[in-house]
Amino acid sequence: MPRLGVCSWSLRPSGPEELVAGVRACGLGGVQLALDPLRTGAWDTARTRRALADARIAVLSGMMAMEGEDYSTLESIRATGGVRPDATWGANLEAARANADLAAGLGLTLVTFHAGFLPHDPADRERGVMLDRLRTLSGVFVARGVGVALETGQESAPTLLAVLRDLGPGVAGVNFDPANMILYGMGDPVEALRLLGPHVRQVHVKDADPSPTPGQWGTERVVGTGAVDWPRFFGTLRGVAPGVDLVIEREAGPTRAEDIRTARALVERS
Repeated sequence: MPRLGVCSWSLRPSGPEELVAGVRACGLGGVQLALDPLRTGAWDTARTRRALADARIAVLSGMMAMEGEDYSTLESIRATGGVRPDATWGANLEAARANADLAAGLGLTLVTFHAGFLPHDPADRERGVMLDRLRTLSGVFVARGVGVALETGQESAPTLLAVLRDLGPGVAGVNFDPANMILYGMGDPVEALRLLGPHVRQVHVKDADPSPTPGQWGTERVVGTGAVDWPRFFGTLRGVAPGVDLVIEREAGPTRAEDIRTARALVERS
């Protein structure tokens, strides 16, 4: 059976004790843990590990954020996201080395992140640069026994599939987020899941409505109230990637714990 958890950043905790309280309030026993607060020293690693272990909360995976990402608009994140910007590549590689050590120390086998907007055209020079950087970043984690998964949404499923094939076997998997496909205007999430299924290593349970204006953000919704067709989604998931962990992500709204509980109930009914 898939394990079910919540993204630590969705709960906006100030420290590990608040994270434990938030996960418990949502009725969950697993978490995807943002690694950067531990890497920067904002959170004490030993204290975090102890708090989660004492509460019997499993750390399902880790998450790495990239330096300098600006999500204000689709254009700003296109310019600043992932491994694409030259100006932040050195800092991101250094952060990856530290995060890989943290992940290994926590016993994790998966860390997810956004690659950035990957060009579709194989002849695009920037595409080749990004693929080289992704191979390097993956190698940092794999050397510590940790796999990586790229978050969906910033490119179409066919483009991401072509990138995974060009990277080669075992380099990266997919953290599939159906809402991101809608938020970025990158196609039907169920069809995308069907295409990317063999590469999926984890799923974010999140919902959204598309933007009525092309080139603008869609709107995140409480799970079950947006455009994701959850019966079709879970039916497809059971066929293409059975058993992968499910992690609820909520990044908007003032009632996140309540919204996460709503998502948990929908998953448990599915």
